[in-house]
Amino acid sequence: MTNYLLEIGLEEIPAHLVTPSINQLAERMETFLKENRLEFDKIIKFSTPRRLAIIVEGLAEASEAIDEEVKGPSAKIAKDAQGNWSKAIQGFSRGQGATPDDLILKGDYYYAKKHIDGVKAEEILSKVGDEVIEKMTFSTYMKWGNNDFLFVRPIQWIVSLLEDKVVAFDLLDVTANRFSRGHRFLANVEVELKNANYYASKMPENFVLVDAEHRKAEISAQILALASENKWQVTLHKDLLEEVNNIVEYPTAFVGSFDPKYLSVPAEVLVTSMRDNQRYFEVYNQEGQLAPNFISVRNGDAENIENVVLGNENFLVARLEDAEFFWKEDQKLKIEDLVAKLAKVTFHAKIGSITEHMARTKEIAAKLADIAGLTDEEKRDVARSAEIYKFDLLTGMVGEFDELQGVMGEKYALLAGENANVSAAIREHYMPTSAEGELPETKVGSVLAAADKIDSVLSFFNVGLIPSGSNDPYALRRAVQGLIRIIEKMNWHFDLSLFIDQFEGENHLEILDFVKARIQKLLLEKLDRHDIVEAVINSSSFDITNMMESAFVIDVHKLHAPFKPAIENVSRSINLVKKAKDIKEINPTLFEEDAEEALYNVVISLQNQWTYMPGEEKFRAIVNSLAPAIETFFESVMVMAEDLSVRDNRIALLSEVVALTSVMADFSLINTK
Repeated sequence: MTNYLLEIGLEEIPAHLVTPSINQLAERMETFLKENRLEFDKIIKFSTPRRLAIIVEGLAEASEAIDEEVKGPSAKIAKDAQGNWSKAIQGFSRGQGATPDDLILKGDYYYAKKHIDGVKAEEILSKVGDEVIEKMTFSTYMKWGNNDFLFVRPIQWIVSLLEDKVVAFDLLDVTANRFSRGHRFLANVEVELKNANYYASKMPENFVLVDAEHRKAEISAQILALASENKWQVTLHKDLLEEVNNIVEYPTAFVGSFDPKYLSVPAEVLVTSMRDNQRYFEVYNQEGQLAPNFISVRNGDAENIENVVLGNENFLVARLEDAEFFWKEDQKLKIEDLVAKLAKVTFHAKIGSITEHMARTKEIAAKLADIAGLTDEEKRDVARSAEIYKFDLLTGMVGEFDELQGVMGEKYALLAGENANVSAAIREHYMPTSAEGELPETKVGSVLAAADKIDSVLSFFNVGLIPSGSNDPYALRRAVQGLIRIIEKMNWHFDLSLFIDQFEGENHLEILDFVKARIQKLLLEKLDRHDIVEAVINSSSFDITNMMESAFVIDVHKLHAPFKPAIENVSRSINLVKKAKDIKEINPTLFEEDAEEALYNVVISLQNQWTYMPGEEKFRAIVNSLAPAIETFFESVMVMAEDLSVRDNRIALLSEVVALTSVMADFSLINTK
């Protein structure tokens, strides 16, 4: 067993592309090795902004030799009328390096036995350039030189080593060899790698920490040490840490400061300036207050670090000067004046202005407020927030720092005398801002956020701007996923299908399918039973909270003994009802068996309380009360009775069973085998 090193040296890769690029390289190498039957133990990944590298450990010396049978022509066309081998069979034989007499007849077809020798690892790996590197795809490409080859960034060098031996191949004007390169500023020289196994230890000698996880741990340790030394509190924000890790090869953390006068500007603005714009880690004092300091990381050592500190402080001051100016100037503006100007701001060319979007949102929010059971005061807050919630788009601060949409709206609203509920809703209507992002905390904010998302989806679908494939320029998938999470958190029960039918549009069925797909995705991230998920999203009511709740309830009970017979009895009822062409009204006087009466009584009893029962209670009622009554019914009663009136009555009874159970799920879609 041997180890193989592949390093692709590049011009600086954008930070957000480093991790997906190295993951893709490892995945493509794994696929390549498996397709070539070259066994290996594992693939270790290394990455920096200037290089993507992998080491394949435990690589076999050659691919596995195999014997295989290749399917050929059918026996019907193998010979002509005189019994001679046909042209089809002869051509197939030649292609397999055999004669027709060498073929084997199996069933209706002839097969050729073929032995495939193993291929040396070195020969297979010489194809890495064509079969792995050239096949990589990226969201952003660059082209260089006089060729059509595209890659994430121009390739500067390639290292290809099988233990101590170079596995050479050419890619454009680059020939793979054993020479890597050190840090661009600290060791800008060729680094000879005599063996693939020396890579992880040799590169740090040249100021390149190639192990991304080790580099990240080093960055974290340095930041925490500086914070501890200065008695600060610091949060190692996951995304920021990942970004910083992917812009340095040799990290050195340092401390910077700014004039405390800027602390008069809202902390969110300062944090945005530091974290989002400058990639700094903000720090807090022992009381949890934002300190006039920051921690950053340079791509280099500590030499002349004071110049680096000064440069970063100057950059930050320029941003803070702008922030302080906008903070003061924006407070001179009036909310009503800004709202009036939104009529001239386009939401989308095909949809209209932001003012029109807000008006539709207000209408939707009013209906949601009723569903949510808000008080009259809360409804007034919903209406007020819907009238003004986009005003901060026209403030100077949001114009400069668009990440602060909503955040500044809340602050300016409070300063203008709006109440806490209205102000919070302005901030919360953007929530969640990511798949796992924070949800609105207030009822008013939840209603406004949901209404805003519903109108966005309705509006874009109505003008035919519907996401397809991975293309979703208006982030409608994120909007729907956020809507689902809000509805579930707030425990709102309503039929989304009936709800959106109150509003104009011709694509409502497409919208519902779109929402179903997001519900399915969310559930499958937590459950491993596709059939259960499929069953709940095909329930009779488009009640999102019910769908989410039902999926987890059913999943919890799937291994319990009564589960299988209960599902099977309900499914049998569903299948019988599906076949019926005309469902009649139940007539209890037509019951002939006690089992009919018993099932009818269970159904009536459950109908009286079904709407208000939580999902867990519903399922227990199905398993413990309804399913046993159905089983006794099937054991005692011939559903398809000769008397048509009796038969129709029994089908009608089963249809009521189906009506009850289908509120939770279409149980016929659940696999009990």
